[in-house]
Amino acid sequence: MVGRGMILDEVRRHLAARETVILDGPTGIGKTTCWTALLRWAARDGWLVLRCAPTEAETTVAYTALADLLSPLADQVSALPGPQRAAAEVVLLRADPTGPVDDRAIAAATRVLIDRVCADHRVLVAIDDAHWLDPPSERALRYALRRVSPTVAVLVSCRDTGSGPGPAPLGLDHGPDRPGPARVELGPLDVADLRQLLRARLGTALPRPLLNRIARDSGGNPLLAIELARAVLRLPRLPSPGADLPVVASTHPLVTRTLAALPAASREAVRLAALLTVPTVATLAAAGVSATDFEPAEEAGLVAVTEDTVTFPHPVYASAVRSSIPPGIRSRLRQHLALVVADPDERARHLAVATTTPDLAIADELTAAAGRQQARGAPELAAGLYDRAAELTPERFTTRRHAQRLAAARCRFAAGDYPAATEAAEAAAALTTGDLRAEALLLRAVISWSADDLAAAVTAATRGLAATTPGTPLAGRVHAHLSLFVDQPARSQQHAHAAITLLEGSATDRGLRSAALLQLFFHEVRGGLPPRTDLLDEALHLEGDEPSWLAATVPAVWWTAIDEHDRARDRLRQLLDWAVGRGDEPLQHDLLAHLGETELLAGRWSAAADHIAAARELGQQLGTSQVGESWLAGLLDAHRGRLVDAGEVARSGLRRADEIDDPWCRRIHQLLAGFVALSAGRMAEAAAHYRGLAATVDAVGLVEPLSTRFEPDWIEACVGAGDLIGARQVFDRLAERDHRLSRPWTRLGLARSRALIAAARGDDPDPALRELTAARDATPPEILPLDRARCLLVAGTVLRRTRRKRPARLALETALGEFTALGAAAFAARAGTELARVGGRPAAPRQLTGTEQQVAQLAATGCTNRVIADRLFVSPKTVEANLARVYRKLGISSRAELGAAMVDRPQPADR
Repeated sequence: MVGRGMILDEVRRHLAARETVILDGPTGIGKTTCWTALLRWAARDGWLVLRCAPTEAETTVAYTALADLLSPLADQVSALPGPQRAAAEVVLLRADPTGPVDDRAIAAATRVLIDRVCADHRVLVAIDDAHWLDPPSERALRYALRRVSPTVAVLVSCRDTGSGPGPAPLGLDHGPDRPGPARVELGPLDVADLRQLLRARLGTALPRPLLNRIARDSGGNPLLAIELARAVLRLPRLPSPGADLPVVASTHPLVTRTLAALPAASREAVRLAALLTVPTVATLAAAGVSATDFEPAEEAGLVAVTEDTVTFPHPVYASAVRSSIPPGIRSRLRQHLALVVADPDERARHLAVATTTPDLAIADELTAAAGRQQARGAPELAAGLYDRAAELTPERFTTRRHAQRLAAARCRFAAGDYPAATEAAEAAAALTTGDLRAEALLLRAVISWSADDLAAAVTAATRGLAATTPGTPLAGRVHAHLSLFVDQPARSQQHAHAAITLLEGSATDRGLRSAALLQLFFHEVRGGLPPRTDLLDEALHLEGDEPSWLAATVPAVWWTAIDEHDRARDRLRQLLDWAVGRGDEPLQHDLLAHLGETELLAGRWSAAADHIAAARELGQQLGTSQVGESWLAGLLDAHRGRLVDAGEVARSGLRRADEIDDPWCRRIHQLLAGFVALSAGRMAEAAAHYRGLAATVDAVGLVEPLSTRFEPDWIEACVGAGDLIGARQVFDRLAERDHRLSRPWTRLGLARSRALIAAARGDDPDPALRELTAARDATPPEILPLDRARCLLVAGTVLRRTRRKRPARLALETALGEFTALGAAAFAARAGTELARVGGRPAAPRQLTGTEQQVAQLAATGCTNRVIADRLFVSPKTVEANLARVYRKLGISSRAELGAAMVDRPQPADR
């Protein structure tokens, strides 16, 4: 290494600290030389080096770079989850694809493989010339390197275009768990360093005046200096001192001049080598190139020939050779290579460039090659081949051309290029009729749905349905999608019914038919019909191991709605594992949000916070609107008593709902706004929000809005605002929901509401209080712990108002303990306020409540908190809260002192 010692030391320090380093610099400045030297250092120092050095010619070959990088980890592929294992084996050429390879599974496999070796090795991921990565490799590495363990060091070299530092390659400046990359720019070499370099490369020392001119004209660029020196040394005589160099100071013209000076056979051999992805001696021999043809080029420093391959000393040499080939000669050479290359995909690439007039046979070859690229998980490359095939298909084959363009649009959607896919789908729809038009419009609808544009999705799918042949499976597929896109139960049911009928017996549409069954079940319930769980069972049986993205979360949403949290949690975790195995981040994002909502209702607020945070982080990476995640975070804040933050989320969400006229966005934020106002004691405001929510729900025909549960809170707000007529009307609405579909939350809500209304009207509250106690006792502690605690708060409040101080204090103390254990600060404060209003003499310091007495006696006998919780049907957190109060009242500090303190106290009865 000449002149780079300090830079190499700097990079080594960064890598030793497990940082990401980007080597910047213009072409020929020596990035690859430094990169190679750093890899040698890392290998000597015991690092596991995962490396790839893509070239310009390899950008059209899927996963070449990734295969090079992962090859040291090939023996660990067998331990990957099934989808990741299958994808990785295709990338490493250990298996042929049996169907389209999911590029998301490849990206996930890349991350997992790199993470796993971190446990036993210091890992360096090194990529030279990142700008030449083939698109599928780039996409997989972009995903993986932003998510791998922070202990992985990353070294990437990239070309500086001269316009200043741009975004880091591979998104390395956006990793959530990694610091920003260290950019190390390679500058020019000085005259002394160039003298040493040129003497080593050319075997001769140049006069100082000539060396100074070369240094000046090359700008200290080593590669350009070498080429300038070679060009000068080829002159009949050296330039006189002080004279300008009689050659152009640019690498491309210098290489072109060197190439032009070669004998014709040697020149053609170098051109053929530059046009090949991997120029092997065997392929070039098949093209008629002899070993002696390369000798002049080797002497000129253009190529290096080994026993098997021909290589260029620098990628710019091959690029300069390719760009200098006249178009007519380039076409002839590519046609010649197409006849001799063994790889059918490389043959297709040569034909795609060399063919200038329509040719059906060549178009068919390109279509087949596009299909292979698509199957290998390279949709960008497949899209280009499909488009070129369409261009080369004769005009009389109209249907075939449109099908190729539609396939290209699908590939662009699969590659995540939504704008290009939208444009291509619309163009295909405009040029076609019948089923092809319907296919294009269905694709357009799916793209819009994926981009969170529900209105456009419904419009496009409806147009597509009008173009289909009625009664066909294609019409069934469009109906299945519309059953998801349309948020009106009656219309959604019609679409689901049609899809189920039209897709029956279609082996390729099992997933869509399963989704249609789930949508029919879901929308029948939302429309107020009795739940047909046979539809749910049939759909789950039909989906097998491949849940459809259209409706995968419906079973979990249903189980959450009926408070079967364990079943919902199990389904969501199963789906999350499935999505992680395939690298499906949009589905992971959706599932994490659903898990957050499920755990929030189940009272597992720490778990809910973790899931919501993970959903928000992933949503930021995906560029989602963040509406659902922000709402969930606001709802959790409201439950924890952080009402200012939650209120701001509600106001912001309502503004957005008005801007985009989205009923779903409006519903969820009206729900949040009402709960915030209720928790803050602003009862009239809460009632107004709930009234607006009811209007929104009713406007779209939601008879049973499932997870939107608000009537008990609306009744409490009406009572608090003095609107007893309104409270009674809402009570009737809640009773209808319970009659249609009785669930723990409706039963608890009815009992709580009946007690509030009875007390407000001055009726005898005892029957309502007995019902309230029965409803709470019938609901296990792990089901709706907040609702159960709120029942005690209502009971305590009603008892206080009827001047029954002792039972009021017992209920309110227990409610306060349960709210505190949950972390429900706002409700805990309300319970504390009610408790202060009870008046009279407070319980003596040693006087225990009934619950505290039971907990203390069981703890004194050696029962663990979990056993006590099971015996008393409360949560472990409730046990902890009661024990804390027992210790305080008895003047003790540990469980060890409890036995003696409880002597002579009565034993609790089992229940």
